[in-house]
Amino acid sequence: MTQISDAKNGILTEEMKIVAAKEGVSEDFILKSVAEGTIVIPKNINHPIEPSAIGAGLRTKVNATIGTSTDIVNFDEEELKAQIAIDAGADCLMELSIGGDLDEIRRRILKMSPLPVGSVPIYQAAIETIREEGSAIYMDEDTMFKTIEKQAKDGIDFMAIHSSINIETLTRLKTQGRVAGLVSRGGAFISSWIVENELENPLYKNFDYVLEIAKEYDVVLSLANGMRAGAIADSTDRAQVQELIVLGELIDRSRDFGVQCMIEGPGHIPINEIPANVMIQKKLCSQAPFYMLGPIVCDVAPGYDHIVSAIGAAESAKAGADFICYVTPAEHLALPSPEDVKEGVIATRIGAYAGDMAKGAHNGERDLEMAYARKNLDWEEQYRLALTPDVARAKRDARPPEDRDACTMCGNFCAVKLVNEWLDSGDHDILQK
Repeated sequence: MTQISDAKNGILTEEMKIVAAKEGVSEDFILKSVAEGTIVIPKNINHPIEPSAIGAGLRTKVNATIGTSTDIVNFDEEELKAQIAIDAGADCLMELSIGGDLDEIRRRILKMSPLPVGSVPIYQAAIETIREEGSAIYMDEDTMFKTIEKQAKDGIDFMAIHSSINIETLTRLKTQGRVAGLVSRGGAFISSWIVENELENPLYKNFDYVLEIAKEYDVVLSLANGMRAGAIADSTDRAQVQELIVLGELIDRSRDFGVQCMIEGPGHIPINEIPANVMIQKKLCSQAPFYMLGPIVCDVAPGYDHIVSAIGAAESAKAGADFICYVTPAEHLALPSPEDVKEGVIATRIGAYAGDMAKGAHNGERDLEMAYARKNLDWEEQYRLALTPDVARAKRDARPPEDRDACTMCGNFCAVKLVNEWLDSGDHDILQK
């Protein structure tokens, strides 16, 4: 049985109990939400991890992607990046390698990760076909499904499946035109296969086969947004909305089949369009958890796209998104380094935290404690409360003040210290009048 099937039958699983305790919500709330499909629990039956949950009424989760490229294949570094992401506070990982032995790196990450791990099976199916046949257009339909099954059997907890790219969606893309075209790698593999073979997408045509595999291992399907915009100029266009309509239909089929699902989107999007995108996705996709990729809210900041994405993450979480994929400083430029991964996770966590405060996922109690710690010039307490204690401590220690109560920004003229000494230290007749 899957989590959603158990929930529909009123069975409270051990995983549901664990996530209820972690999130500080009732078990009944988790049970009802999993049954309705508004919360998913990505935990493959073959991956021994403590479960987490993604969806409405919960803290916004952060995903970190890792993986080799065709230019850089270093499995030890990818494991290091995975550990850095875990240590920096990521909630999930996605293993997206396209270089080297793809089975080996996936299994290494699954073995070392205490977090849910996701993948994009079409990458492996396409890359291995390219190695053998010279082009992804020669992918055998059976290869696509066997790759999904192999990764599910290995223990992958959630999979990005490109079932929503079909002939109709591609026709919308072709007839309207775009500045940046199609930027999804998986979408590019599938769309080229459709066009060159003049056949419907097997992952759409035979979606029930995907569902059978997912149900056997209780894999959460992260239905991929292959038509996401790669430029602000292309945001919220007809191709994206057409794909979203298909995604909504696939969500309903998945839930009926007993498979957990979430929806991905939308890539590059101006900040003012984020609330509308979240609302449309939730409406068309029966309130399924929304996995925001980024989002990138302007196109002109390469090298600082983690900051751009943190802005998008805050607005997305505020609007009701449930899961945010980080962006690193290397976005659009290079394969992320270990330091890039750390910066990406931290920036996205900050954005999600700010958005969660706005939507009431937390009440700002930690911020209130921080305010008291700053008022009291209690530096150890400030470090404890910080999202990144090591960074906060290192910044202060790098330029230590003469007065250990203050910092080198204000030194002897620290406003907080002055107020503590002269305003808050007893009664003052002039202020009693």
